[in-house]
Amino acid sequence: MRKFFILFIFVGTAQLALAQDLPDIYRYSSEELSGTARYIGMSGAFGALGGDMSAVSINPASSAVFLSSSANITLGFRGIKNDISYSNGRTSSDNSTTDLSNLGGVFIFNNTSGGDFKKLSLAINYQTTRTFDENYIARGVSQNSIDQYFLNYANGLPLNLLQRPNGESIDKTYSNLGETYGFGAQQAFLGYQAYVIEAETNDPENSSYYSLIDAGNFDQRFNYAATGLNGKLSFNIGTQFQDFLYLGLNLNSHFINYESSEEISEFNDNPESETTEVYFGNNLSTNGDGFSFQLGGIFKADNWRFGVSYDSPIWYNIREETSQYIETNSYQDEYVSIAPNVINTYPEYRLQTPSKISGSLAYLFGKSGLISFEYGLKDYSSMKLKPVNDPSFAVINQDINQNMQASSSYKIGGEYRVSRLSFRAGYRFVESPFKSDNGTGDLTGYTAGLGYDFGSLSLNAAYSLATYKEKEPLLNTGLTQPVLLDRDLSKVVISLNFGL
Repeated sequence: MRKFFILFIFVGTAQLALAQDLPDIYRYSSEELSGTARYIGMSGAFGALGGDMSAVSINPASSAVFLSSSANITLGFRGIKNDISYSNGRTSSDNSTTDLSNLGGVFIFNNTSGGDFKKLSLAINYQTTRTFDENYIARGVSQNSIDQYFLNYANGLPLNLLQRPNGESIDKTYSNLGETYGFGAQQAFLGYQAYVIEAETNDPENSSYYSLIDAGNFDQRFNYAATGLNGKLSFNIGTQFQDFLYLGLNLNSHFINYESSEEISEFNDNPESETTEVYFGNNLSTNGDGFSFQLGGIFKADNWRFGVSYDSPIWYNIREETSQYIETNSYQDEYVSIAPNVINTYPEYRLQTPSKISGSLAYLFGKSGLISFEYGLKDYSSMKLKPVNDPSFAVINQDINQNMQASSSYKIGGEYRVSRLSFRAGYRFVESPFKSDNGTGDLTGYTAGLGYDFGSLSLNAAYSLATYKEKEPLLNTGLTQPVLLDRDLSKVVISLNFGL
C-alpha cells in the first residue's frame, strides 16, 4: 500500500455527508455478541438472570443479584471467514485476532440495619462491543466502470475548478478544493487530472465531461483492510428491594476507533479506451466518544424471573480523516500518479444510534439448571447525523429513513449443573436492519459453554458461531455494484471469575 505523508491538514466545511455512507453509520451502531464466557455460552440470554458481569451491561439490575463482591476477566479469540462474491468472481478470506473482551468487578454492600432495601451494588465493567480487524480481496469482471464515479461528481462543475493553476502544486489545488467546495470537487479533480475523464470543450466555463474509458468489460479488484474496535465502559449502581425486586442504572462511556484502507483496481482492453488501468485508493480514520444510559429491573416470583431494560441511544461525537490517491495507465503506457500529500480533516459531527428495549423471562429448576429467553427491539431507522438541519447531512439521513428498519432479536439459553460442573448452550436470531435486500441479511447464531466452580474462583469457556450476509457497495455513486460477503463469525472465550 502506498504511503502518505502529511503536508497539509485542512478543515473541510462542505459535503461531509458525501464522504460518509450508510455502511459506515451502521458499522458504528451495531454490536457483536461479546462478554464473559458464561454470558456467551447462553447466547446472551441473561436479561432476567443477573449475577454476571456481562449481564450488567445489558440489564443494570443484574449487579444487585450478586450475593457477594466479585470480579471477572475474559480473553477472547475471534475468527471471521468470508466467502466473497463480486460480479462473476469468487474469493475467500480468513482473519483472526485476540483481545481482552471483558473486564469488570461488582461490590456488594448489604444492609445490616434492616429495611426494605436489602443491599446496594456498585459495579464497573469494560466490554468490547465490536471488533473491526479484517482484510479481504474481491475480484470480478463487470460492465460498469469506475469512470462513472468521477463523471457523477464532475458534471456540473466548471472546468477551471479542475485545472491546476500555473505554478500551483497538486497538493495545494486538492487542498483548496476541499476547503472551498468540498469532497465532491476533490473527486472530480482526481478523475480529471488522472485522465479518467475529459472536458467536452476546453472552455473554463465548461461543465460537461466524458469518459476516456470505452464501454465493455472491466476486470476489477477490491482490496479492503481494516483495524479497530468499539468499546463500552459502564458505571453501575443497583439495589435489591425486599426479596423480589432488583433495580439498576448504568452510565456508559463509549469509544470508536476505526481505520480502513481500500483500493479499487480496474483493467480493460476495450478498443476505444485511452486509459486502460486505474488504481483508486481511499484511507479513512475514525475516532469517536459517546455517552448512553441504561435502566433495568428484574422481578423474582418463586422459580420465575422477569427482566426488562431500556438502552438509550448512544450520542457520539465523531472525528474523521481521509486521504486518497489515483494512478492510471494508458494504452501507450503513459503512467500518471496523483497522490496528494494531504489529510482531509473534517469537522466533528454527532451520530445518534438507535435506542433499544428488551424483555426477558427465565425459569430456574432449583439448583440443577435454568432456561432463559430474551427479546429485544432496536429501530435502526431512528439513527441520524446531527445537527439534522445541516444540509450536508440531508442525503445520508434520508438514506437512513428509506433503507433502515426496526430489528428484532431473539435469544434463548440454558444451563445444566452437575455438582461443580456447568454445561451451557444457546441460540440467537437477529433480523436484518435493512429493508428489502439492500444490506445485511438475518443473523443466526449458536453457542456452547462449560464452567467449573472451585468455590471462590470459577473458570468458564465458551464457543459461539454466527452466520450472516452483508453487501458492501464499492463506491457511494457511479460504481455501486456490491461486494457480497457470506460471513462465519466464530469466537472462543475464557473467563476467570473470583471473589473480592
